[in-house]
Amino acid sequence: MERAPRSGCPINQAVEAFGDRWSLLVLRDIVFGGRRHFRELLAGSQEGIASNILADRLRTLVASGLLTRDDPGRGRRATYSLTEAAIQLVPVFAALGSWGLRHRPTDEPLRVRAELLEEGGPALWASFMDELRAVHLGAPAPEGPSATERLAEAYAAAMARQTAAS
Repeated sequence: MERAPRSGCPINQAVEAFGDRWSLLVLRDIVFGGRRHFRELLAGSQEGIASNILADRLRTLVASGLLTRDDPGRGRRATYSLTEAAIQLVPVFAALGSWGLRHRPTDEPLRVRAELLEEGGPALWASFMDELRAVHLGAPAPEGPSATERLAEAYAAAMARQTAAS
């Protein structure tokens, strides 16, 4: 049973939809990590999310309209897809990442995507959102340089630098 929102304030409504830390991290892993299955999300969680919490957050994100879950049939794994509402969180993630870069200690491999999103600004966000729409919503793939590839390459290069330094 879904409870009534505490208020009609837009910020409250947003916080109630995706505001707990686990929901944001699950969305982050789908948006930036391309993880779309339960086991991928569980194994790929750097923060160590527990399976029961992950299951609960996935149910909550589907119920709140931020994810869809296909029903693949018995014995097959479900695939989670972003909705348009979740895709439109990319600028929010970029702003959160920019804030974290300035006000919290971060690790280089984990900060490079935030730096790239900050430097690329709205044009890069729009390109990335178009790519997410192609993957998750079946929209036509955008032409031109891939924002997804730029983000992945920046992360891979930072990981390589970290490995070489250790």
